[in-house]
Amino acid sequence: MSTTENTLEPKSTTRLHRWLFTLAVLTPLWLLAYAHLDEFATAVLSLVDLSRATPLGEALHFFFYDTPKVLLLLTGIVFVMGIIQTFFAPERTRALLSGKRLGVGNVLAASLGIVTPFCSCSAVPLFIGFLSAGVPLGVTFSFLISAPMVNEVALVLLFGMFGWKVAALYLLMGLLIAIVAGMVIGRLRMERYLEDWVQKIASGEAGAHVPDEHLNWVQRFDAGWGHVREIVGKVWPYVIAGIALGAGIHGYVPEDFMVSIMGRDAWWSVPAAVLLGVPMYTNAAGIIPIVEALIGKGAALGTVLAFMMSVIALSAPEMIILRKALKPRLIATFAGVVACGIVLVGFVFNAVL
Repeated sequence: MSTTENTLEPKSTTRLHRWLFTLAVLTPLWLLAYAHLDEFATAVLSLVDLSRATPLGEALHFFFYDTPKVLLLLTGIVFVMGIIQTFFAPERTRALLSGKRLGVGNVLAASLGIVTPFCSCSAVPLFIGFLSAGVPLGVTFSFLISAPMVNEVALVLLFGMFGWKVAALYLLMGLLIAIVAGMVIGRLRMERYLEDWVQKIASGEAGAHVPDEHLNWVQRFDAGWGHVREIVGKVWPYVIAGIALGAGIHGYVPEDFMVSIMGRDAWWSVPAAVLLGVPMYTNAAGIIPIVEALIGKGAALGTVLAFMMSVIALSAPEMIILRKALKPRLIATFAGVVACGIVLVGFVFNAVL
């Protein structure tokens, strides 16, 4: 037994040294690349002999600046969060939320949503797991709303593009929507609108066993890299598509047209933006470049952020997946409560900023 342990320990130490060396090399390269994105985009334009004064040149500059920027941020954030999540297994999360009273559980669930880099669809399985573990319905909805809408990807990208005030206000209002909407749904006592199979599981004993796991740093680094491959591997097409759309808007869409739809003076622009966002599906990394392009064209910040919130928190694919566990009336209530909250947030942003 001791011989096996002695053989494994040097291998683990060697892998740890490799990880530390890799991080020591890649971290400065990441910082160097991030600091010279504008020069990179300008160099690409010079290769194709285009000027930013032309619509195509401006669109291409936007694309070649934002694509590496978003992918660099996304990779770094997801890697770090993948390591952090090794300290918070899903079983521990479910056990932590089980038995919490309405209000306290909502705040806790919404806060946990910040450190889970899930899009709306990937948050649904954990949402169903919460229900199966006996976590109150309103509490689970606070998590489901917060996880895609107020995650670290959205916050860091908003901070990088619009500054800390916008990021902080978005965090505050997003958490408020998640907490209040969850509490409202909890007060409505809509457990009877869960599908029968979910009700049967939730009504049984929910004695979640929390394993005592002790991971070493090699395993945590491996988990972080696995997180990057899993999430970034799925997200990057949405990022590129979102940035391409944002570049097209940035280069070609007339400012007057965008202001007429999402301008500050149009009272109907916020609810219209929310309705427009519901049929779409992307995540924070994919939608924020579009947000940046719309704001650059003169659209009101609150209206565009309301559009962003509806895209990532009320997507049509999410509703389709939720239908496996929830009856239509509960889905409609969830969408209606959250949409009202997002509209309110849009008006608040427009009034304050």
